[in-house]
Amino acid sequence: MGKRQTGDVGTLRPAPVEYSAAVDRYLAAADLGSASRRVYRISLHGWAWPLVDRRAPTGRERRGARPPVVPLALLDDPEAPQRLQQGLDDRAAATQPRTLARELTCLRAATAWWVAQGWIATDPAIGLEPPTPGPGPAPVPSDAPSAAGAAAAGQDRARAVLALRAALRELTLWHLLHESRAPIEQVLALDIDHLDLPRRRTKEHVVGPLSWGPGTARLLPMLLAGRTAGPVFVTDRRAPVGTPAADRCPVTGRGRLSYRRAAELFTAATRPLDPAGRGWTLLALRDRTPRNGPARRSPGAP
Repeated sequence: MGKRQTGDVGTLRPAPVEYSAAVDRYLAAADLGSASRRVYRISLHGWAWPLVDRRAPTGRERRGARPPVVPLALLDDPEAPQRLQQGLDDRAAATQPRTLARELTCLRAATAWWVAQGWIATDPAIGLEPPTPGPGPAPVPSDAPSAAGAAAAGQDRARAVLALRAALRELTLWHLLHESRAPIEQVLALDIDHLDLPRRRTKEHVVGPLSWGPGTARLLPMLLAGRTAGPVFVTDRRAPVGTPAADRCPVTGRGRLSYRRAAELFTAATRPLDPAGRGWTLLALRDRTPRNGPARRSPGAP
């Protein structure tokens, strides 16, 4: 709308053009403590992504992520409420209800203030509502084995993890652990020349053979691009001097990823999914559904 705001000394201040500037002006005028102001700033910046039809980052990616540049006038777009509702629905998949309610409260307070200043004509947050939780899983009969309930819960956790936005290395590792059911030590010990990529399995000579599914098959070639030897999963930095050649990539010089580091990254990435906020262990990826009869070979296997 471009309406000017009158300051305390009678001067006129032009309305901000960008959403982020409107956030700053709102927080400067709001009666908030420093901690609350920080929470409001993070929450309000998070709403910039859905306003431009982009999914907001979650977990580690959210920290320090720069929100997109959004014109404040976009809040008057007839589709703005729909975009914000989609963002709310997306956020609900990885956020506790109380956190989601707080973020919605922050948005409603800011948009109402912007309407009062005349910066926007309509309040796009008025009709927003958190998504209604779907029906829970069917109750397990009292005489059914408790392992069935545990397996279902484990599958739900694994699906939530594999849907996270994460680095390519982590996504590949998590898919491989889930699809192969192999111990983490065995997976981290894999070398590139152990893999039979077309057949989605390790080569015949590898001790402790394992196979994988379509998720891993899609990610592995991207992870291994430009590398033909060395560990499959490597660290972000070059290996220290003295690292055995078998545990070092001959192309990049990076070392084999350790169990400890893989576990740390997994726990940090899953904190937003854990109601207790502590994060999960790699055991959350273990597929506990029973397999009936011998395991089926991967497509293309002889």
